[in-house]
Amino acid sequence: MCGIAGYAGWGASPAASESHLRAMCGAIRHRGPDDEGHHVASSVALGMRRLSVIDPAGGHQPIANEDGSVQVVFNGEIYNHRELHAELERAGHRLETRSDTETLVHLYEDLGERMVHRLRGMFGFAIWDARRRRLLLARDRVGIKPLYYWEADGGIAFASEVRSLLALERFPARLDPRAVARYLSLGYVPEPLSVFQGVKKLPPGHTLVWEPGRPATITRYWTPVRDEVRVDEREAVAELRRLLSESVRYHLESDVPLGAFLSGGIDSSTVVAEMQRQMDRPVKTFSIGFEEPEFNEAPHARRVAEAIGTEHTELIVRPDADALIEEVIRAFDEPFSDSSALPTFLVSQLARRHVTVALSGDGGDELFGGYTRYLELLRRRELAGPLRWALRAGARRLPHGARGRNRLVDLSRTRRGRYAATIATPLAVDEGGLALPEVAALGARSLEELAGPWFDEARGRDFATQMTLVDLQSYLPGDILTKVDRMSMAVSLEARVPLLDHKVVEFAVGLPSHLKMRDGTGKWILREAIRDLVPPAVLSKPKQGFGVPLRKWFRHELRHRVEGLRRPSSPIYEYVDAAAVARVSAEHQAGRRDQSGTLWRLLVLDMWLTGLAEGAIARPSELAGVRVPA
Repeated sequence: MCGIAGYAGWGASPAASESHLRAMCGAIRHRGPDDEGHHVASSVALGMRRLSVIDPAGGHQPIANEDGSVQVVFNGEIYNHRELHAELERAGHRLETRSDTETLVHLYEDLGERMVHRLRGMFGFAIWDARRRRLLLARDRVGIKPLYYWEADGGIAFASEVRSLLALERFPARLDPRAVARYLSLGYVPEPLSVFQGVKKLPPGHTLVWEPGRPATITRYWTPVRDEVRVDEREAVAELRRLLSESVRYHLESDVPLGAFLSGGIDSSTVVAEMQRQMDRPVKTFSIGFEEPEFNEAPHARRVAEAIGTEHTELIVRPDADALIEEVIRAFDEPFSDSSALPTFLVSQLARRHVTVALSGDGGDELFGGYTRYLELLRRRELAGPLRWALRAGARRLPHGARGRNRLVDLSRTRRGRYAATIATPLAVDEGGLALPEVAALGARSLEELAGPWFDEARGRDFATQMTLVDLQSYLPGDILTKVDRMSMAVSLEARVPLLDHKVVEFAVGLPSHLKMRDGTGKWILREAIRDLVPPAVLSKPKQGFGVPLRKWFRHELRHRVEGLRRPSSPIYEYVDAAAVARVSAEHQAGRRDQSGTLWRLLVLDMWLTGLAEGAIARPSELAGVRVPA
């Protein structure tokens, strides 16, 4: 696991290139505290920071082919590297290390950019082909690992985190108001946008090829969208169990201590139980909880750990909320307002005291229909168009907060719009949003439009499957995987997600929805596949999110932060309406409505913009993760 950075196409002296590269790599030191490597040649500079996991002694990067004409820097893990290694040696290649990184340069020699089809893992990498003066960037299929790029002045720069680009003197660092508009709606900046003008995220399942004098070529090499496959139920359950076992086996390879996050839910328990079945020693598992009972899954996780037989560590945290939010917001190089990042940071910090790698259960809800919102939306019918329009008009005549207004707005939406409303909020003030008119105009005209392209791509499947496919291509990489990557990397911990092995994903997506959502319950087939693997309490426990007591904090520990949002000098007022912010704040503090989610989104933007202006976003070496507590 590493952080990578570099550029091509900009002429500079070797000394200047080395200096630029050191600055870019220094900005992502938290991603790889163990080692740093550079390759500087005519008009190209490749750099990396390494967290040593596989072949710590021999895996120093960059790694080259036999004659040095192909160089690679790589972030991630290639889980089938042993098979690839053997194939490459049989084909006549000479490999010098046991590392998964070295297989990439030789695969590229044989297959070019088609090499990505042979990879099983999570990755963001850059390959420089000196003979062809060609740069190849690639990102894994589902977006587990990040990769940014910026084309300017006839060249291109890339990095695992956009903060590396902030270290470049030539980078202008101008905010993109379109990205801020999307953040205000979604709570994150979706691909391919980034918060900075000109910087883009390489979307999951895509490659980029850059050559001098030509704009970069972006190619999609994989999509999760699949036709429905007719399967026998018993055979499907058996095949899922086989794939899960195989994926966990691949994800267990490590030359450093390894463990797992355990909440006691279906997904994390599946991963941990399968790990324990395959390992010859107790799995090291980690969970946290808060003092507030509704945010404390630790007792349940402890009981699951005892039943499975893990070596379990838990922590009931009593955090300094003020200091915690400062640390977490600075760990993101873009505004990001999923508040579950806070406990994710804390459990990552706890795990890092004991292990270097932790397996996680992320992805199960999107693959197997686990979110309760799927079932709720399926139960509600869509009204005819004229009636929806009449209800929308009636809702607009009612003031905000009026009894029944939100219900009318909901009834006026299409099924797609209702789905979108579960993952996004309107921008316009007259729709209940917060954005200034000129900012709202930069976003989608409606929630239906926001989700439309993803639904269109999945139009051949039923609505239940469409919702999961939209989440797989938007919410999962933009929110869930971004959160896990940044929070684990902030403390130099490698997080692995075996449920998102692409073989598991392809199988799950092809299943009919009745094998996932049945009798008012999600994850039916997953439950059947693990029924004899996990304790019964796992299957009977109601779903619980990974949350924090923001509602309480904003009325007590963080009340001063909410009041600070109303200061006229706050940078958020370039984007949001002051009267709308005052209304939301007053409603929450008076107890009329829980506005903690909206307040958190505003507070993140306020603190992130302030940190950017002060240079804090570009100084991650001060994060607590670099100095892991004893």
